[in-house]
Amino acid sequence: MKLKKALLVCLLPAFVIGGCGKTTTDETENTTKQESAVEETVQDEQETGDTETESEASGEDADKETEASKDLFAMDTYMTLTAYGEHAQEAVDKAAERVEALDALLSTGNENSEIYQLNQNGEATLSEEGGYLVERALGLYKKTEGAFDIAIYPVMQAWGFPTQDYHVPDDDTLKEKLALADASKVNYNKDTRKIFFDQDGMEIDLGGIAKGYTSSQIMQIYQDCGVTSGLVNLGGNVQALGCKTDGSKWRVAIQSPDDTEEYLGILEIEDQAVITSGGYERYFEEDGVTYHHIIDPATGYPADSGLISVTIVSDDGTLADGLSTSLFIMGEEKAAQFWRENSDEFEAIMETSDGKLYVTEGIADSLTTDMDVTVIEK
Repeated sequence: MKLKKALLVCLLPAFVIGGCGKTTTDETENTTKQESAVEETVQDEQETGDTETESEASGEDADKETEASKDLFAMDTYMTLTAYGEHAQEAVDKAAERVEALDALLSTGNENSEIYQLNQNGEATLSEEGGYLVERALGLYKKTEGAFDIAIYPVMQAWGFPTQDYHVPDDDTLKEKLALADASKVNYNKDTRKIFFDQDGMEIDLGGIAKGYTSSQIMQIYQDCGVTSGLVNLGGNVQALGCKTDGSKWRVAIQSPDDTEEYLGILEIEDQAVITSGGYERYFEEDGVTYHHIIDPATGYPADSGLISVTIVSDDGTLADGLSTSLFIMGEEKAAQFWRENSDEFEAIMETSDGKLYVTEGIADSLTTDMDVTVIEK
């Protein structure tokens, strides 16, 4: 049985989509609901009947800590940035500027972005940020044996996911687009940051790691501003700086993929990113069949690996973002073996379509859940 949600008070400013979060019946923590309903940040216990609070993350009086929080819409999702401390407002303002700059730089739909221009021209000299992300993406492509592929964009377009003009592509179209989805044909020189494609019609999309990279960048901005306790929620991607201001760990609730009124469990974290991928995030139905947006580069169809939710926990937001998709495509057995070979870099929580929950041993003691858990050991 999964943890059930109940009414709660809203800690951070409510999202335009999704609104305030909800606590479990066994928890009285304040919670903020993430726009994508992937995870929720759960704050510590509060003895209050108020429906809104302003600085409750530590349980201390508001005048002992300065809280700054900002909501914005970027990267096609609603985001909340929160920081605590003397320079909290400065940190949040600078972080918001950084988010908007990265969105303008990396968007596939913005005609002024360098990724849009690259896709149109087939070659470009990238910025430092764009070059870094391409380098990381190509590294993940090799490491995951093709499960993470930024060249999948033409296939995504064939399904209509970028434009929300959803439809099942015919076999000829899918075959044509799948031939373009090959990141090994992306040529990048990290010294000059020049990039070009081997085949006409190829396009890339860095969306699979962009939000994870952005959250890590925000953590660096917080630190540069002297903030030691903060949180970012980028449409379901959560990353925390340090602990809460009372020294206790942040608590993140993992959304159930088959019931928006339930959690898989609640995870305690410190200085880590928690990023979940699931087919329930974006999907459509046609002729009675449901098609989700996580496309397997090997087939061109939505991944059918037996997994319905994958959560990655890592101090590297970029890595966590990329691996949440990659392990979803791999399936439980291959994903478990991949973790064993790279267990110093991340931890994972995976739910299968038959309702089984698998948790890697490094975070097994940090997860509270009512589900039966199989611990993946090295």
